[in-house]
Amino acid sequence: MIKLRLSIIIPVIAFFFFSDSLILKRGTIQFHRRQVLEDFAPLTAAHVTNAFSSAPSRLCGEPTIASRFHVLAIAESGGHHILYSKAARVWLDQLAMDSAFSIDYIQRPDSIDEAFLARYQLFIQLDFPPYMWSKKSMDAFQQYIEQGRGGWIGFHHATLLGEFDGYPMWNWFSEFMGGIRFKNYIASFVSGKVHAEDKTHPCMKGVPAEFVVKKDEWYTYDKSPRPNVHVIASVDESSYSPSSAITMGDHPVVWTNKKYRARNVYIFMGHSPELFENPSYTTLFRNAIFWAAQGADSSKN
Repeated sequence: MIKLRLSIIIPVIAFFFFSDSLILKRGTIQFHRRQVLEDFAPLTAAHVTNAFSSAPSRLCGEPTIASRFHVLAIAESGGHHILYSKAARVWLDQLAMDSAFSIDYIQRPDSIDEAFLARYQLFIQLDFPPYMWSKKSMDAFQQYIEQGRGGWIGFHHATLLGEFDGYPMWNWFSEFMGGIRFKNYIASFVSGKVHAEDKTHPCMKGVPAEFVVKKDEWYTYDKSPRPNVHVIASVDESSYSPSSAITMGDHPVVWTNKKYRARNVYIFMGHSPELFENPSYTTLFRNAIFWAAQGADSSKN
């Protein structure tokens, strides 16, 4: 009789423990699985979903120990940046689990308002453009940055500044990014060498003075943001392989704007999922998270 019961119970426990699909479909089951994880692995309790959702989706949240800080990430749910966003999510989930912070994901800014952003110490803009935002969302984000209510990291598509898809340019965001407007990009992709300019900045700790990004489309702007921002790294356009005529001369690719209270950093590289196989890139990304999550900087970054 004991053997018979065990033969029934063990498969049932295994089913609840390892079944992710059941968790996604049935919220009541999610509680039981999380409880099993907390009982057997208290430092790794988390549940996993497969894509960004319009409502906040907590991946590495609700740990049994207090989270060091809470992160919100936004990324588009489709388009040609989706593979990067998916790879970023896998990498971020692991980092959050290892480093005891929580992270939520959204794919549209509809839910963003002052109260919503108050939950988070860091906002990561993963390949989401500075348009398609409601006035409420724009105002809340602007206050978040200007008043230093949290930190911000933007990637790649965050500087697609101009008139796109019927939306006007967000002028405040353009100023935040150094007064620039998107001009062109290398659609065929090229590799390029990134040079650290401020090697003492916390974002560059452990990052080589020079590293290669094997594949990106290297946006150009109507002017260099350098006069209005603090440049942390730039790309050497002469290193493009294959070479390209789409250049802008002085070409910053990592910078922070010291005029705003929030710790902020823009990192241009963010198109290819292979970036997460580049230790220089992941070190830069990781450093940016732990620096920017400190929120307001009384010394203006």
